Amino acid sequence: MDKKKGVLNVVTSISFRVLILVATLLVRRCLISYIGNEANGLDSLYTSIIGFLSVAELGIGSAITFCMYKPIIDGDNDKVAGLFHLFRRVYIVIGAIILLCGCAIMPAVPLIAKDNSINNLTIYLTYGLMLVSVVVSYAFSAETSLIIAYKNNYVTTTISSLGQILQYVLQIVVLILTQSFIWYFVCRIIAVVVQWLLTELVSRKKYKLIISNKQKIDIQTKKEVVKNVKAMFMHKIGGVLVNTADSLIISAFISVVILGKYSNYTIIMSAMVGTITLVFTPLTSIVGHMFVEGGNEQARRYYNFFFVLNLLLGIVFFLGYYATIDNLVTICFGDGLEMSKSVSFVITVNYFIQFMRQATLLFRDATGTFYNDRWKPILEGLINIGLSIGFVYLFKFLWGDDFAVVGVIVATIITNLFICHIVEPYVLFKYGFKSSVKKQYFRNYIYILIFVGVLFALHFSMVKIDNHWLELLANGGISLAYSLILSSVFVLTNQDFRYYLIKILKHISVKKKDNTVE
Repeated sequence: MDKKKGVLNVVTSISFRVLILVATLLVRRCLISYIGNEANGLDSLYTSIIGFLSVAELGIGSAITFCMYKPIIDGDNDKVAGLFHLFRRVYIVIGAIILLCGCAIMPAVPLIAKDNSINNLTIYLTYGLMLVSVVVSYAFSAETSLIIAYKNNYVTTTISSLGQILQYVLQIVVLILTQSFIWYFVCRIIAVVVQWLLTELVSRKKYKLIISNKQKIDIQTKKEVVKNVKAMFMHKIGGVLVNTADSLIISAFISVVILGKYSNYTIIMSAMVGTITLVFTPLTSIVGHMFVEGGNEQARRYYNFFFVLNLLLGIVFFLGYYATIDNLVTICFGDGLEMSKSVSFVITVNYFIQFMRQATLLFRDATGTFYNDRWKPILEGLINIGLSIGFVYLFKFLWGDDFAVVGVIVATIITNLFICHIVEPYVLFKYGFKSSVKKQYFRNYIYILIFVGVLFALHFSMVKIDNHWLELLANGGISLAYSLILSSVFVLTNQDFRYYLIKILKHISVKKKDNTVE
């Protein structure tokens, strides 16, 4: 495995993600302070609607990027160029589809925003600006995927991160000076255009020969791409149905104000998950190249290491999230925006269960086995929507309005546990590693049960202090103690993880000595 580029991709991604996390919280605080929590809810609603529309992307990016791995290794620039130009042509069509569908949905947006008091003209205009910013982002998707296929994720991460930071700085200035929800979205468009320009400059400089080569791909490669695209299309639909449906259901069946409060919890969670997930996602192309060169046995050994790493990161960060989230919401966004502990508890469990899929998804995408579980996400998405709507009414009837949100999240937990955590490992082990998945099932569900048990213990160990900062530090310290104890147990009882950890540490140590000698 190309450790040097892997480390560079991960370090660059995490460094920028921390900066973006701080900027995101500042923007959200300004949005709530200067415009209100309704605007905050609408912002989350627009993101969810655009997420549904983005199903038109069909997962082509992942499919074509995967197809590029072998020709890049073989030095077949003509084939790489053919895939690149196919990708570019298709994305012109995709952008047009998203724009048309987005405009068609626009009249229904105020109806989905339940109990909202912002006038319809502002809703139409701000939603339209959000739509434009997303459509423009497809103009440079081909160049972005080309850079990623060559394992240079750190380049695309740097560009996208600089664009996001620019967006947040502009939004903070606009909110303070104008309190305008409209100009808030104009800043998104400006930032995306800057990303477009930077991506064009870098790609044309580094891959001029590929971009200028007008070679077309052969029929056999087209068939392979179409096969992978169909599979990723289904994954995309399932992902959209699961990841964006919760916010839409909360807005339509509960209220946009509650969605605003809920989004404060999930934006911190998403920022945290986005940061720690970067340990995995920048390595997809690295693992893909390794699998092509070294075979499934080497990939399986690395998978065992990443799965335990997945668990350890989840324990530390998700226990810490639950211990501090109420204080963080108050400190970051203001008083009166907290939700009940039952909501934060199920959010923590839900995201931990989803996060425990990261190692499997990394190796699934890298080995190209996403075709074999193409029907899974459709089933997952449809069941999730049905359960979510049903549980909204059931939980409201049994325990009142405050528990309606809990019902939506519980539905997602059920679909993740009994569909994703069964199908995804099965497909990876059967078609990728060519081995039995039984042992993986056992340890996966045992780890999840242990985490939930420790989360309960943490809940009853937390302290109440009048000062938010002191309470945050005290409960954060308690969660850290639980995390260290539990993580130590898992490390001591897993020989494979210790072996690869020591191997990596030795490699880093040797590199440092070599640099010192030089």
